[in-house]
Amino acid sequence: MTASLDASLDLPTLEQGTLFRFATAGSVDDGKSTLVGRLLHDSKAILADQLDAVARTSEARGFGGEKGGLDLALLTDGLRAEREQGITIDVAYRYFATDRRTFILADCPGHVQYTKNTVTGASTADAVVLLIDARKGVLEQTRRHLSVAALLRVPHVVVAVNKIDLVDFSEAVFSTISADVARVAGELGLREAVAVPVSALDGDNVVDRSDRTPWYEGPTMLELLETLPNTDELDDAQEAFRFPVQTVLRPQGALAPGLDEDEFRDYRAYAGQITEGIVRVGDRVTVVTPGQTARETIVAGIDVAGRSLREAAAPLSVALRLADEFDVARGDTIAAAGTLPESTADLYGSLCWLSTKPLREGAKVLVKHGTSTVRALVRSVSGRLDLDTFQVTPASGLELNDIGEAQLRLAAPLPLEPYAAHRRTGAFLVIDPQDGATLAAGMVREHPGDSEDERYWI
Repeated sequence: MTASLDASLDLPTLEQGTLFRFATAGSVDDGKSTLVGRLLHDSKAILADQLDAVARTSEARGFGGEKGGLDLALLTDGLRAEREQGITIDVAYRYFATDRRTFILADCPGHVQYTKNTVTGASTADAVVLLIDARKGVLEQTRRHLSVAALLRVPHVVVAVNKIDLVDFSEAVFSTISADVARVAGELGLREAVAVPVSALDGDNVVDRSDRTPWYEGPTMLELLETLPNTDELDDAQEAFRFPVQTVLRPQGALAPGLDEDEFRDYRAYAGQITEGIVRVGDRVTVVTPGQTARETIVAGIDVAGRSLREAAAPLSVALRLADEFDVARGDTIAAAGTLPESTADLYGSLCWLSTKPLREGAKVLVKHGTSTVRALVRSVSGRLDLDTFQVTPASGLELNDIGEAQLRLAAPLPLEPYAAHRRTGAFLVIDPQDGATLAAGMVREHPGDSEDERYWI
């Protein structure tokens, strides 16, 4: 599969108000927070009092720049330690909107020790905006973040070649970096990577098109973010219905709207978020409880905030009523009948190891899949990703920030689906049973013997 960095795309027209999630990634001092701040500032998403506070702090620090002397990184570096050290430590979430779209952005740290935060920010993203310093080009951390984007199957990667002003707006430098990223992206199997030359400090090609890059004819950063399709638009129409049960609803308090006393007394519904697909009243569904035989029934009703719906689609949170009285609880899965694979206790997964505590064979852990949490044993660690060659090399364990493969044995069978086809239901967490800390973010892989393609991100 060939990766493309052609920014002159035929961009689709979208309805106003669609939600788009994106995360920033990149190496230290590539200008991630400044880019986010510039995006917020130039799109008029900053309140006057926030802007005044940033201006006062910038002046006190003697900050320069062509656009009013504002240190725009202060808009996202919210922790005191971040402001004092001038670095990003935690994921900073910001919300803003334009006339065309509503955004949730995650500004992720660039230091290697905070790669786990990048995994967190990118795990639910529709796009990753990867910054590269035009003076430095592709670095090891760039390769690591592209690996994370490929592993998490983020639908879009936008490459911001930042600080283009410090290389005299050189088209040759931009083309060289674009070619390098295209090569790496192709090796990783990324479907698309769109490159844009920007200066986050001065705003070139962030929101407004720059006349200092006349050789660049593609969209600005904001134009891309406003027009790329989000995950729901790409996937949900094709995916079968999936619904992890979060809680059981029984009658409490006042009479529910639209129900008589008998119906209210007998009311029983299962609340949660639709993770994939569409469900309609009358649909035949399968109810799966870990370790038990699956049962089939019919959807009798769909309730949302006192209203009844005929159908609902991901990612809406709803309460489902079923025609049969089953013993359904948190951790169970309701899915379109005949579409779930047979539950299995053997979990093969790709892992982003997020803990300073190393992973070793024989370790006892917890696995959280959807709303189910089960005990598990690490049977084997089959390899670790080499970031230079992108090959999986033999390893007996995983250390902090390693990306690797492992096989786990679950205490109860779960309806596992490969992450390559099911980004939401194919994900899981590995948790320390002693203190509840998250050890790894995992992606379900097919059994190694089921696929000829042994690349770690598939």
